[in-house]
Amino acid sequence: MHEALAAAADAGEVDGEVSRFEERPAAEVTHLAGRPITPMGVAVRHPAFDVTPHRFVSAIVCERGVARPPYTKSLRALAGRLP
Repeated sequence: MHEALAAAADAGEVDGEVSRFEERPAAEVTHLAGRPITPMGVAVRHPAFDVTPHRFVSAIVCERGVARPPYTKSLRALAGRLP
């Protein structure tokens, strides 16, 4: 099972290739347990991505519901459930 925000789903990623990076907060790198571990003002970038190989995904849970294989159909159905 995989948990994700519906907005993060990319139907074009059918083969598990990474197509975009997320820019994570710099504090995830510059702080530990809420305390700074780098010099103040140091410039930090924290790009991240998460691509789970298809063989490890049995369902995708998001704020709109649960998608199960075949994902092309179930994700499309969930995408139609706008808040």
